[in-house]
Amino acid sequence: MTRQSEFAQKPSRKAQPSRGNGKVTKSLRAVLDTNVFVSASLSKNANSPTRELRERWKRNEFTLLICDQIAKELIEKLKERGISPEEIVEQTSALAASAEWVVMPEEKIEALLSDPDDNVVVACAVEGKANYLVTYDPHFDSLQGEYRGIKIVKAIPFLEALRSG
Repeated sequence: MTRQSEFAQKPSRKAQPSRGNGKVTKSLRAVLDTNVFVSASLSKNANSPTRELRERWKRNEFTLLICDQIAKELIEKLKERGISPEEIVEQTSALAASAEWVVMPEEKIEALLSDPDDNVVVACAVEGKANYLVTYDPHFDSLQGEYRGIKIVKAIPFLEALRSG
């Protein structure tokens, strides 16, 4: 089940397949861990994998799934890293407008015992029916690359999946 977040200014929209290079790419559903967003914000390299992911999402090449808990953590992490309030508003406005918001279930998922706080990311992926969970967090290594059919990868393997369409 999805809904508009408390962060949302306008209704979220479903991603449409990209028509870049004249071909339609498969629409994938993914949760990006906050470390991926933060990496994209801090990167000075315009061609970094995380910045490319953010741009591909903005071009609707995949459906970005997010929940209130991830959005709140993202705001905290961006503030901690000294990202300007204007950029934080810009990013959260983009999420509010274009991401698919997931209502978290009451039942807790306990997939990650080494860092229980990360279980919300897994729960968002499960509840949102994600194909991918993209993270750089080593705590996810204990899941050995997959959880309930959701591939757990870093940015480059997810970019490769998008590129192969």
